[in-house]
Amino acid sequence: MADDSPENEPLPPQLRFLRVLVTILTGVMILGVVTVILLLVIRLSDNRGPVLVHPDVFEFPLGVETVGYSVINGYTVLVGDDGVIRVYASDTRELVEELDLND
Repeated sequence: MADDSPENEPLPPQLRFLRVLVTILTGVMILGVVTVILLLVIRLSDNRGPVLVHPDVFEFPLGVETVGYSVINGYTVLVGDDGVIRVYASDTRELVEELDLND
């Protein structure tokens, strides 16, 4: 009895090529998912917390009120109602620079 069952016949060349492409695509997709998960874990486990700075902890001249403030790269920028921008180091709270907008 001849063994002519469809399971023992070799696949046509187009199907073998398609099978290899699907296998490669599956491997690339698995690597992509693992990479995205690793990047999320690395990014979300970053211990740097937000810098919380309140303008009241910095020394302002008497009678000057804060109009606005911002924290940029370790510096706190405070704008006073006297038209002067004051730049402080956020960690030491020391005055780094003053810029007078009235000049």
